[in-house]
Amino acid sequence: METRLTVPPDTSERRLDRYLATALTVDVSRSAIGRLIQDGRISVNGDVPRKRGHTIEPGDEITITGEIQTGETTGLAAERSPLLVLFEDEDILAIDKPPGVAVHPGPGHPTGTIVNALLGREGPLSTIGGDDRPGIVHRLDKDTSGVMLIAKNDAAHTALSRQFQSRSVEKVYVALLRGLLEPPTGVIEASLGRDPRHRQRMAVVTSGRPSTTRYRVLAQLNGGYTLAEARPQTGRPHQIRVHFASLRHPVAGDVIYARGSRDPVPRLFLHALSLAFQHPVSGETLEVRSPLAADLSECLADMTIGTTEARLVDSLG
Repeated sequence: METRLTVPPDTSERRLDRYLATALTVDVSRSAIGRLIQDGRISVNGDVPRKRGHTIEPGDEITITGEIQTGETTGLAAERSPLLVLFEDEDILAIDKPPGVAVHPGPGHPTGTIVNALLGREGPLSTIGGDDRPGIVHRLDKDTSGVMLIAKNDAAHTALSRQFQSRSVEKVYVALLRGLLEPPTGVIEASLGRDPRHRQRMAVVTSGRPSTTRYRVLAQLNGGYTLAEARPQTGRPHQIRVHFASLRHPVAGDVIYARGSRDPVPRLFLHALSLAFQHPVSGETLEVRSPLAADLSECLADMTIGTTEARLVDSLG
């Protein structure tokens, strides 16, 4: 689904968010438009702006992909869903996000999200992300498991957001890849943007945003698979998945970017193993780790080649 608009010659509005708030025929708030921009679902002349105040000109072609959520999302359900807490104090919360759970409500998953579970806990959450994203500083894909940070107040949210934006947060993921990846260490530098043929997907495109992922091979496993450590230096949507797919070594179990042969995995084999950052108030350096999810660990146990690889798998648990 796409919505297309052409900026008329007589418009007096030059800010993208303000123009869309008046030009769209559906009832949509500026905060909701801002989230569409942040999520990369709005393009102007084929480019994806990241600021609400992006300047537009008469004749610009604006495309919005996907469903436009009308009205404000308020009154989200507080659900008593268990969350595995890895770290918590009065300012931040680190959880072990389970696979198959969306971070916040959206089309197709209005409930049962991390946000619903957060609202079911006692205690404050930051408000900077808006009514439907309390506490949410960053996100993991629905099918990705592992460490995720939550802000309990706006000051902590702001400080953590700055660290993510400045790329000072050290993120470590574990991924199982199709094929035997060579060389054993490397850097993937490829600009990412919306796939021009499938707007719901990301792709390597020359007009995209610069993106960098460092990787290290951990083990070569039975069946022609590679267990790798990935350290994304930038935070683009689906970055690790698209970067490895661009090398023809997609993440096993990826139904979007690794179509074809059936992989011997229960789901997308991508896990956020650790996050290292500065505490937003004390400034103390913290590292929060999430043991490799049980379903992925069991899968690896069946694929290990020898004692060395088996010990490696145990070290991730």
